This record gives sequence, C-alpha cells and structure tokens, in this order.
Amino acid sequence: MTEQNEQNKTTKPLTLSTTRTSAASKADATQVRQKFSHGRTRAVTVEVKKPVKRAGTAPAAPAAPPVAAAPAPAPEPPKPVAAPPAPAGRTLNLRSGGSSSSGSGPGRNPGPMRSGTTGGRGIVLRTLTEEEKEARARALVDANRDAEIARKRAAEEASRRAIEEEVRQKADEEHRKRLAEEEARKKAEEEVKRKADALVQKRLDQASTAAPETPIARQTQEISARPAPPPAAPAPAAPTTPIRRPSASPANRPPPRLPVVVKRPAQPTGARREAPKRRNDKVDVGRAVAGENDFRSRSVAQQRRRLERERRQQFGSEPQQKVYREVTIPESITVQELAARMSERGADVIKTLMRMGVMATINQAIDADTAELVVTEMGHRYKRVTESDVETGLADVPDADELMVSRPPVVTIMGHVDHGKTSLLDALRATDVAAHEAGGITQHIGAYQVTLPSQQKITFLDTPGHEAFTAMRARGAKVTDIVVLVVAGDDGVMPQTKEAIAHAKAAGVPLIVAINKMDKPGSDASRVQNELLREEIQVEALGGDVQSIEVSATKRMNLDKLEEAILLQAEVLELKANPGRAADGVVIEAKLDPGRGSVATVLVQRGTLRVGDVIVAGAVWGRVRRLVDDHAQQVESAGPAFPVEVLGLAGTPLAGDEFHVVESEARAREISDFRVRRDRQNELARVAGGRGTLEEMIKGIREGTAKELPVLIKADVQGSAEALAGALGRLGTEKVITRVVYSGVGGISEADMTLAKASGALIIGFNVRANPQAREIAKRDKVDIRYYSIIYKVTEDMQALMVGLLDPTYKETLVGNAQIREVFKVTKSGNVAGCMVTDGKVTRGNKVRLLRDNIVIHEGTLKSLRRFKDEVKEVQHGFECGMAFENYEDMKVGDIVECFDVEQVQATL
Repeated sequence: MTEQNEQNKTTKPLTLSTTRTSAASKADATQVRQKFSHGRTRAVTVEVKKPVKRAGTAPAAPAAPPVAAAPAPAPEPPKPVAAPPAPAGRTLNLRSGGSSSSGSGPGRNPGPMRSGTTGGRGIVLRTLTEEEKEARARALVDANRDAEIARKRAAEEASRRAIEEEVRQKADEEHRKRLAEEEARKKAEEEVKRKADALVQKRLDQASTAAPETPIARQTQEISARPAPPPAAPAPAAPTTPIRRPSASPANRPPPRLPVVVKRPAQPTGARREAPKRRNDKVDVGRAVAGENDFRSRSVAQQRRRLERERRQQFGSEPQQKVYREVTIPESITVQELAARMSERGADVIKTLMRMGVMATINQAIDADTAELVVTEMGHRYKRVTESDVETGLADVPDADELMVSRPPVVTIMGHVDHGKTSLLDALRATDVAAHEAGGITQHIGAYQVTLPSQQKITFLDTPGHEAFTAMRARGAKVTDIVVLVVAGDDGVMPQTKEAIAHAKAAGVPLIVAINKMDKPGSDASRVQNELLREEIQVEALGGDVQSIEVSATKRMNLDKLEEAILLQAEVLELKANPGRAADGVVIEAKLDPGRGSVATVLVQRGTLRVGDVIVAGAVWGRVRRLVDDHAQQVESAGPAFPVEVLGLAGTPLAGDEFHVVESEARAREISDFRVRRDRQNELARVAGGRGTLEEMIKGIREGTAKELPVLIKADVQGSAEALAGALGRLGTEKVITRVVYSGVGGISEADMTLAKASGALIIGFNVRANPQAREIAKRDKVDIRYYSIIYKVTEDMQALMVGLLDPTYKETLVGNAQIREVFKVTKSGNVAGCMVTDGKVTRGNKVRLLRDNIVIHEGTLKSLRRFKDEVKEVQHGFECGMAFENYEDMKVGDIVECFDVEQVQATL
C-alpha cells in the first residue's frame, strides 16, 4: 500500500489547489503550460472551485482562497443536550436530524426534536416581552429621526445644488461676455491690419507703375509670364518594405535648376564667408524669382509711426513745446529727485546749480530754498510742503449735518478716595468690579458702557484719581462730556473733591453732584451743598444750575434719578457723531500684556472702528487684529462712544493720545516716523532749554490767543490761600483777567505740576516749597514757580505782569501846518512840494497828513525837508520850504500838510 502511494505521488502532476472534497464544492481542472527562459516549459493544473448551493438555505458568502485542509475526524455520536433559547421575535425551523434556520453544516450536531412538531417540522410562537417592545419602539423612533435627518440633508443638498447652478450660470455668462469681447477685439485688429496691408500694397503698386522700365524689370515680367509647369502625378503608395536611400550616381541626380538671371560676384578662393544678413521687408528681383515673396508685414504701431512721419513731412513739423509743471518741494530733496519731478535732465539741473554758484552731484541733497530757485529758474511752478503735511486730513475733515446721529454720553466719575465711586459704578453696571481689585480701590482706568432699561446707553470712565484725566487734557484730548462728582454725605467736601472740581472747571465740562452714602446715619445733604457753595458750585436746591442727586450705592437708592439727570444733561448738550466715516478717538489706557502683546483701551469718538483697520495712535501704528468689549467678548466693530480693547499695535501708546484710522500701512508708517522724529526733537529742545514758558504766555496774550492769566495757588493755611485768590481775582480788567485754576493747602506736588502744565498756569507758592520730584518736573517741563511770603508782593508782581500784557495806547500831538504853493519835478527826487509854513513848525521825520478839501488823502512820513537846496532839520512859522513824502508824489497846489508826533502811553489797570 505504501509503494502504491509512492507511485501515485511520483506520477501525479502538481496542482495549485487543495484536495477535492465532494461535500465542500465541485471543481473544474484546467491544465496550462508555464514557459521559462532558455525554452524550458512545465505543465501546471489549475482548478476552479464552485460553491455548492444547498436547498432551503441562504446563499453562502464568497469562498476564501483554497487552502489545504486536514481530513476531518470521524463524527462522534450526538449527545442529548438541551436546545438553546431562541432569540426574541425569531421563528425556529426544526427538522428531525437537522439544524435550525440559522444555518447548517457538517460540523454541527442536530438537536433533539422539540415537542409539538408535526410531521418532523414545527413552528414555535411566543409573545414579546416588555423589553423587546421598548427596544422595537426605540428602533422605530430612531428610524423616524434618521428619516427626518435624511430629508433635511436632502433639502440642504438641493439648495446647495441650486446655488451652485446659479453661480455656474453666472460664470458661464461672464465667460460668454469675455469671449464676445475678445472676438470683437480680434475683428478690430484684423480690420486695422487689413487696412494697413491694403495701404502698403497700394504704395507698392504706385511705386512699381511710376518707376522706369529697366532690363531687370523686363526680365522679371518675362519670367512671371512663363506658363506654370504641369502638376506632378501623385506618388504611389508607400511599400511596406523599408525604403533604401538612392546612390549618388549621375543617373540618380535631379535635373539642374535654371540659372538665376541676376549674377552675383564670385567670392575669391579662401575668402571668409559672411554671416547671413537680417531679412528686411524690401522686395528685390532675386527674392521675387526664387519665390521668397513671403516677407513679414509691418505692425500696426510701425505703420502708425510711418504715417505720422509722412504727415509731419507733408504739413511741416512744429517744434515740441515744453511742459511746465507744478513741482512739490519738501524740506530736503536730492538733485535726481528734483530733476525727475520737473521731467528735466539731471545734467541740466546741475548746470543751473553751477550757474547759481552751488556745486552739487546728482545724489546730493539740497535745501528747499535752493530747490525753489532752481524750479523758478527753469520755468516751473513750485509748491512748498513740510514734514507735518503728512498729518493733513487726519481729523480736520468736518462731517455733514445730515450724517450726524445721536451718540451715548461719556461720563467720568470723580471724587475723593473711599467716597464710593467704584461702588456707585458697580450699582449702575449691576456688576462687582471692586471685589476683584486690591483693597477695593481702583487700580486702573476702566471704561464701561451701561445699557439702561430704556435701551439708552451711557459710557462711564472710572479714573484712579485725576492724574490720568489731566494728562489726557494736557495732550489736547477732550474725552468726557459730563463729570459726576461723588461726595460722601457723612464726610462732605474733601481735598480731592476740591481738586476734582478744579479739573472739571478747567476742562469746561458740566458737573452733576451725586451725594452718596445717604443710607448711613449722620449723612447730611444740606451740609454737603453748603460746602460745595464755598467752592462756587451752586446746586439747584440753592438756586443754581448744577443738578444734585442723593443716592446710595449699597441700597440702590435713586439710581434711576441719577441716570435721568445724566440723560437730561446729554440731551441739553446735543451729543452727535457720524458713524459712517473712518474712526478716530482717544486712548484711555495702554499696557503690555505678556500673552497678548500691546493692548490699548480706546474710546471711539467718531466713525466706526473695525477689525482689520490700520490705525495710528500717537507715535505707534498697527493693524487691528482683535476688538474686545468691557464684557471680555470679541466684537467685529465699535461705534461712537464705545470703549474697546485693541490688539495689534506695534508699540504701547500713551494715555490721552489720539488715534486715527488711515487708508494704508504706508501712510501709517510715514505718520509714525514723523511723530517719532518730532518727539525726539522736542525732547532735545526741552533738555537744551529752548524756550521760556512765561514769555511765550505773554506773547500769546498779546497775539490774542490768550485772554486770561491762569494762576495756581498753594499756601500754608487755608486763610492765606483764600485771601490770595480773592486779591488776584480783583486785579482783572476788561482786556486781561486773572483766573485762579486751583488754590489749596500744602506743599507743591507732582499733581500740581501736571495741572499747571495742562492749564498753562503760573504756580504761586505762599510759605510753601516744591518737593524734589516737583522741582524736577518743573525743570523738565519749564513750569514757572514763584515763592512769596507777603501777600502784597504777590499782588504787585501780578499787577505788573498784567500791565505788561496790556496793549499800549498812542497819543497824537499836532506840531504845525503848511500850505503847498507850487509843485516841482526833480529828476532824482521826484515831485517836491514848495510849501509855506502857516502854523507851528515842521520837523524832518515827522508824521504827516495830506489834506485836500479837508479830506485826508494820504498819511505817511516826511522824507525830505529843504530850504534853498539845503537839507534842514526844521522850518519855523512864516518860512518857505520844500517837502518830499515817502512813497507818495501826487501833490497838488492848495493842499494842506499837517505835521504831528505820536507818543506811546503805557496802559494801566
């Protein structure tokens, strides 16, 4: 048996499949021959197995690739086991000696026959449990939800397809329009080219008919008159065999060509062959005979230039006129740039400079005056500009009245420390800001916008004192519209309250008094109103025009009345702005955040600030990358009176700097560079002591730019401060008055220096001195400080200062009269009047008036006074003299000359 198996193994061909099993499937065998290199082959049998379908079962899954299977062991007799429970809702099909409907196979043991079957086959039915019912209900709900989602997605897909179809139709329409425009343009170009070719052909025909007949022309005509050779027979089809190249024997050579009529001189032996010349558009006999008449046609521009030259030759060429331009001249410009702006050659500009005595190269910079002379010399018009012109148009563009809309008021809350400023603002904002700050004291400037139940908005500024407020006003920024002065009902008016009143008066901002802490025992509103009366704040309860509201921040008492008072004051002020223009405003505060970079809190005053705008804030510029409101929410835009945080600046601006939106980064960079240079120059000038503040103040008053003398008083006691303020207030006149910006008790501090700088005031220290920090600020900012110990010395100095500020008066004194008897014409001196002194005397250099019929026709100066051709100093009554007037010669006989003197009289208070 073993030997027979070995023989079977040796004689049986190799296959690529497993052993056939009748129970598994049926296979078809195919024998193919596999080829190898060197002519070797081998027979290979390939079997393809087909699955066997069983009756009553589902089709089997695709068979896996055939693998070698080991012979299955003999089945063991089945053991009686209990049938597994049928799944819920499933019908079991049981056969005798078979398996369930879930599938059958040779490896499965048939289960025992269940009771209740008929004829060897039965159906078992049972009711569904509650869990199965709930599962089916949930499956139904899920199916409905999935169907609804599918319907929505189908609707969205249909809408998207409709939009895409509309976009595609628009794109097709634009494409068709472009094609039509391109076709029209091509037709126009072809028409122009056709006309140009026709014109060229016409010119050639005219030239050929007008030229005399030459032998070459006759020969050309004879050649062109020869009959054309018959057309060649069509070549036979190409054979499939390769074509051999013919030999170079004389029999295979082509027939020789006809000799060319025009003979060219033969080159000598050994001569160098010249490079072929560039083809031109001229037609000669050789090219015509050889058939090279496919020359290029001239372009449209070339034809246009040729026709223009012919027109100028026909009608005469006019000399090209020089164009005179308006040349912009900055403070410094190079010779090359100046020549480019005038459209002149650089050599001509250098020659002009050399004639003026200035030796300059093409890259050398010249000043504006020299450039102005060069421009005038070369016949152009000049326009002088300065570096500060880059700021032109930033904020001086007025808004039309029809574009103005109402804006929320900007309110600043000021008052003494611990009088409840932030608590009052918390009550208005319904937030707790003080709980997040160190010790309940405001640490930074906060800007918030409150929306009232009436949908009206109010913007509040909570300052950490008055330095920031004064710094903003010192930089020329009017930030706030209304000041709410918070005064505690139990403390009354305190020193910082007086400072707040002084700042509000200096800024010219209306006040609203909020008497806080009225819920505490001991609070007296009448006492507070009387104390405010001493500070020249008269409330409505005492017959004044300042609103006073009794509130309580902790009890939320009378907050609605305070809001009504603010809105009433805003309505009186008629606050409006244009939201449709480029934004500008003021920087409230700025800081450098480690995570976000430079962050600036700004208040938009006009226009709308948007993300992506290019802004310039002081000497810093940048592009707005993000806007954050007071609720830490990101916004896309900010309108008038809306405070936001701006991210994206290249640096950190100063509090109080104005910001403006510009059209491009180049303009922003130019403005920023100019302001950096200006600030550096101002700093150098301030260090060098380039100006005197008191002298400039006097000059400003004389020029009319200042109408008052501001003074800041600091004394050792309150009585001295009040006495000084009263004495200085009584020194004023109709032309010049003394305004006491602030009077207080104590030494001169940094806050006083800041207030004096912002107001341009003179500081008077009565028995007090400035601390070292204040002295340093005074030295740096050139603030004038004067120390006194006697009151009348203060009044004398201030009176002398005010007298010096007054314009002097002039008194006129009549000296004499003279009558013109004759008018003489002198060659060198012009017209000279021969006069008789009828009253007083006439002195050379006097002021004169010329009267004709008692009407003044001239007023001037006596230039020359002579007697008998001699220059004299004066002429007495009854004598004759000759007079010549300065810049006037229209004298007539009978005119009266009135001589007078002018005396300056010092004005008094």
